[in-house]
Amino acid sequence: MNITLRQLEAFIAVAETRNFTRAAQRLHIAQSAISLLVKELESDLGVRLLDRTTRHVELTDPGTEFRGYAVKLIADLDHAVRHAHELVERKRGRIAVAAPPYLATILLPQVIAEFQEEFPGIQIALIDARTDQIVARVVAGEADIGVGTFREDVDSITRTVLARDDLMAFYQSKHPLAAVRRPNWTNLRDYPSIMLTRESGIRALVEEGHAAADVPVKPSYEVTQITTALALVESGLGVSVLPSYALVSCRNRKIAARVLSSPAISRNIEVISCLGRSPQPATSEFVRRLQTHARRLAPHHG
Repeated sequence: MNITLRQLEAFIAVAETRNFTRAAQRLHIAQSAISLLVKELESDLGVRLLDRTTRHVELTDPGTEFRGYAVKLIADLDHAVRHAHELVERKRGRIAVAAPPYLATILLPQVIAEFQEEFPGIQIALIDARTDQIVARVVAGEADIGVGTFREDVDSITRTVLARDDLMAFYQSKHPLAAVRRPNWTNLRDYPSIMLTRESGIRALVEEGHAAADVPVKPSYEVTQITTALALVESGLGVSVLPSYALVSCRNRKIAARVLSSPAISRNIEVISCLGRSPQPATSEFVRRLQTHARRLAPHHG
């Protein structure tokens, strides 16, 4: 069966006008072409759709039933084409974004607000989750993109770098470290340490710095959230090594920070998507805006 869209349009035009001449005028084609298209359709279906006389055109019973299906097919196709155009033009769609809780707090809300102001037809779903869960959700298709820092050995994803992020020492503004212009890891030896738990990817990098400087890892406090670590720092309970984007939460607080050296440790903040899955146009625009905002959060420090 090789029924064409043109055959359906011709049949619907004749069925609605009950006249081959008027149907031909509606479609801007010759009457002989309309007659041929309808005959081809009836031949493909193996059923007579129209009764023709010299004066009248009437639908047969099968023709009346088929007309309903034909009209719906044309309407559905029009809707599909319009929907596809709207996706390309970023007039509608949905983007699911997964991010760890801290980045979801300091980065995503402003980007989402600005994006939806310009593209109100695009729905943004925000999923705050652990880094390992983010990768799993992106690969499973539950999230279109994930934001965060991810291990180099993770498969099945593509990566776009948003910003480069340095590890910094955070301490109370009156802490002795405030007098050290270029602190290194050995400077941390004599102070209580506030660390994130091992579920955080930051913890592995911190332990890498301690090992390189031969400084034992002896946390006085282990917490899950960066905001909790900063609250302990501000209370003078110790020093914490955190990513530079944590500076966002230090405004108007009694906290100072400097990049650590010997070794200097940095990492990429990235957007990931599933390998082999084509993003919708709106997603590419959303990622571009994420890059702009992420670079403001993780400036390079001397």
